[in-house]
Amino acid sequence: MTELAEIYLGNSKENVSLSERIEKARFSALCLEVHISQTDSRKGRIHAHTTTGAAVGIVKSRDWALREGDVLETEEGKLLLVHLQEQKVMVLSFTKPVTEHPIELIHLGHVLGNHHWPIIVQDGKLYVQLAADVEVMESTVRDFQIPGLEIDFELRSPQQHLDFSPHSHHDHGS
Repeated sequence: MTELAEIYLGNSKENVSLSERIEKARFSALCLEVHISQTDSRKGRIHAHTTTGAAVGIVKSRDWALREGDVLETEEGKLLLVHLQEQKVMVLSFTKPVTEHPIELIHLGHVLGNHHWPIIVQDGKLYVQLAADVEVMESTVRDFQIPGLEIDFELRSPQQHLDFSPHSHHDHGS
């Protein structure tokens, strides 16, 4: 039987009373915990399994993404604590000045956009969300043969996670 969680209660990292409520629920087996991916956190309907193996369904608006520490309530009155998994991202950096190859960089940006691969520019690096097969993405970028372009991958913890969504606010509405 799948537990269904639709009621958002808040974030346990920002709400002390909710955090205390979670701790009490853990001792009475009324707290479920799930680990979901950054990608799934944005979906309106999420099917996952708790740390104990129970099936759980989360229903929410697509207008906002679940964050580490978010808490929902199930139809059975249990608390559901959300944990986000590490996020693997492609990191593009340059060992040579980028001003030497502007046309290639514009073309690279155009191709990334045409593939709908979300990007963030931060601290002189280009972070690309893994939105397709890693080998395909790496091959696509390497095909540009831009001198000095380095391709790496990073695992980002939930605290370091990059928000690739176009909406960065966290409004839950009713």
